[in-house]
Amino acid sequence: FIEGNKIETISRNAFRGLRDLTHLSLANNHLKALPRDVFSDLDSLIELDLRGNKFECDCKAKWLFLWLKMTNSTVSDVLCIGPAEYQDKKLNDVTSFDYECTTTDFVVHQILPYQSVSVDTFNSKNDVFVAIAQPSMENCMVLEWDHIEMNFRSYDNITGQSIVGCKAILVGDQVFVVVAQLFGGSHIYKYDESWTKFVKFQDIEVSRISKPNDIELFEIDSEMFFVIADSSKAGLSTVYKWNNKGFYSYQSLHEWFRDTDAEFLDIDGKSHLILSSRSQVPIILQWNKVSKKFVPHSEIPNMEDVLAVKSFRMQDNLYITLTRFIGDSRVMKWNSKQFVEIQALPSRGAMTLQPFSFKNNYYLALGSDYTFSQIYQWDGEMKIFRLFKEIYVQAPRSFTAVSTDRRDFFFASSFKGNTQIFEHIIIDLS
Repeated sequence: FIEGNKIETISRNAFRGLRDLTHLSLANNHLKALPRDVFSDLDSLIELDLRGNKFECDCKAKWLFLWLKMTNSTVSDVLCIGPAEYQDKKLNDVTSFDYECTTTDFVVHQILPYQSVSVDTFNSKNDVFVAIAQPSMENCMVLEWDHIEMNFRSYDNITGQSIVGCKAILVGDQVFVVVAQLFGGSHIYKYDESWTKFVKFQDIEVSRISKPNDIELFEIDSEMFFVIADSSKAGLSTVYKWNNKGFYSYQSLHEWFRDTDAEFLDIDGKSHLILSSRSQVPIILQWNKVSKKFVPHSEIPNMEDVLAVKSFRMQDNLYITLTRFIGDSRVMKWNSKQFVEIQALPSRGAMTLQPFSFKNNYYLALGSDYTFSQIYQWDGEMKIFRLFKEIYVQAPRSFTAVSTDRRDFFFASSFKGNTQIFEHIIIDLS
């Protein structure tokens, strides 16, 4: 009987080894919490008295909540002093701890000792692959997830000249990789089962693609397309279409505007492309079902010098992010008529602002050449992204989410340092 002693805290090991203890009273003390598993050694416990204490029924009480449901002992009512919604109620009446008692984090899982500028992921035959563009090493490295070693290992290597983009395209059981190069033209490679490697499949016209900056894959009416945004005045941003034999140039877009990025998105059930440019505000093209071509639709005003546009959906709403090297980057939301700004993010030196999500947690990764890269997390109550964590990546160029074996990762490519793989983990605060 340890009653009425004004006890405020108890050591986790206070009752260790007392396997024959049958009755324990901690009544009428000043306890607001008990250390996790403090009763784990009390194998013979028949009765526990906790009356006269009022507990903080938050994450620290989660273990006690679960223990009360499992124990065969008779336990007095455990009353709550907080949080406010549970004041003077019983711990047993707490509905759920799942939301309040978990948080997330990003921890380094693997470091790849080479520079890169873009990362793409694809699934083939139940395996997860990653294609990494490495201009300094002049190759596109394809990695495979190793289910035994639990890391990403080298699978194949496509060589080239100043490769700035590797984009996988799956057509039926065929796997293609579009390899965008700054010199010598761009090419498409196909995975050859007999050679167990990627072999050159076709070339992309040098006259059209001079300085590729982004590759975007999309599908319209069950037909496969991809577009390459060209950032040179000598080139043309071009849409390519699959014709069951190969990919051919289908439509030229936005001549002479040094396009930096292309983003395909569905707006109100209609297919659209957003092209960003160093020389004008982003333009929105809409797919015309009659001509089966993209036609100019509108633009995003007052948004000059946008390096990249990315779209994402959250709770049935459509959003876009606009990356700007000078000035604030933007998060915008579609309001059924136009995109309206919901948040500005300081982003001097930013080259990428990438949205991604894991397990209903929504994030933005903002990579800057001048400071730490920042990860923002969506605050559902405030309806904005809040700074969540800073990570150090030298000259980041892309962030890519990859999930495999019920584990979630994101790749941080670096133009001047190592490529890093972070794992997204769930932390139980209780």
